Amino acid sequence: EVESDDDGIKERLRPFLTRAFRQPVTDPLLERYADYALAQMASGTSFTDSMKEVASAVLASPRFLYLYDRASSANASERVNDFELASRLSFFLWGSIPDEELLDLAAAGKLIDRDVLGQQIDRMLVDKKIKRFCDSFPSQWLQLERIISSVPDPEKFPEFYFAKFRVSIHMMLEPLLLFETILVENRSILELIDSDYSYRSELLDSWYMGGPLPKQKPPTAVPFQRVPLLDRREGGVITTAAVMTMTSNPTRTQPITRGAWIASVIFNDPPEPPPADVPPLKEVEEAPEVANLTLRERFTAHRDREECAGCHKRIDPLGFALENYGPTGVWRDHYENDREVDSAGVLFNKYPFNNIVEFKDAILSERDRFTRAFATHLLSFSLGRETAVADSVSLSKIVEETKANDYSLQTLIKQVVLSESFQHKSNSPELADANY
Repeated sequence: EVESDDDGIKERLRPFLTRAFRQPVTDPLLERYADYALAQMASGTSFTDSMKEVASAVLASPRFLYLYDRASSANASERVNDFELASRLSFFLWGSIPDEELLDLAAAGKLIDRDVLGQQIDRMLVDKKIKRFCDSFPSQWLQLERIISSVPDPEKFPEFYFAKFRVSIHMMLEPLLLFETILVENRSILELIDSDYSYRSELLDSWYMGGPLPKQKPPTAVPFQRVPLLDRREGGVITTAAVMTMTSNPTRTQPITRGAWIASVIFNDPPEPPPADVPPLKEVEEAPEVANLTLRERFTAHRDREECAGCHKRIDPLGFALENYGPTGVWRDHYENDREVDSAGVLFNKYPFNNIVEFKDAILSERDRFTRAFATHLLSFSLGRETAVADSVSLSKIVEETKANDYSLQTLIKQVVLSESFQHKSNSPELADANY
């Protein structure tokens, strides 16, 4: 028999509201939703439909839709409570609301305990819901959404359109699968720069080899295999076809775009936007006189502008280091005009390199700089905001612990959660939430 009186409805709604709002529901708030259900039934709506209406109202509430912290008692930073911590943790790693175990620990006041929290992180990292993190964070960090809108020139690269955007999807999956492996197997984040394995589908493998593409398969069948890599020109995320394609224009590579991507993604040091009056680089079709020049030579005019020289000096070596990878990520030694590709440069005015392998070595020589940049991206993702100077102490501790544990990804994630930045808030009392 359905309990449709006030007490019966409250008994049903309390656990639902607690789960939806991610904390114990207050009696006045529970009363509001129970009264709404009773009013619906009083007007002739069935019990089932009335409860559906209540569920719809709950799912439309800002308490459900928004992740927020209650205002702190003062303008100073203070520790989040257990329920706020449960939500931060769950949305960070699972992209969803806390499960019953997290809420129970929060209700008991145990989640804030460092050992208990560490155990929960370990549990969450092996739960199948961690797949959401493996898809969301690296996609945002690497800006992989750009590969979807990449449209290499159909006349120059007709094979890219072997099936509409099919090659793009294969390209995008390679760095995602690499990241997932590093997380699941608790490997070093340095493998994001240089790994001796990767994931390839039959199509992607043929793409890198420059050979004929395989026959089309059903769109639901995209088998990838883990493959060893014997050539260090491959491996890691920065030389994947996805990154090379999405940082090129339809007809040629864009060293400046690639350099800006490396500066932003790998070193968390994005360049300033270029001046508005900087003319675009003239294409060969517009200026036949540049047809016999290398791309590096064609960019000389841009570097001659005083207001541009500083940025170009910083980002040009990063972009030209990748110049051997054509507009769709396929290796090349020469341009179409038979001029040899020159990928040499100096990283941070400190590490000279002549090719992509030496460039990777140069990045790895600055592994702590990369670790801090990566940790900054991850902390920002976990908090849903940009990091600030106040997060510097937390970031230094995160890097120190990660370095002490062979740069393992799981260590870095755990240290983000255990950090002061993750476990503290600073909200003005004037921003207290409304009684939704």
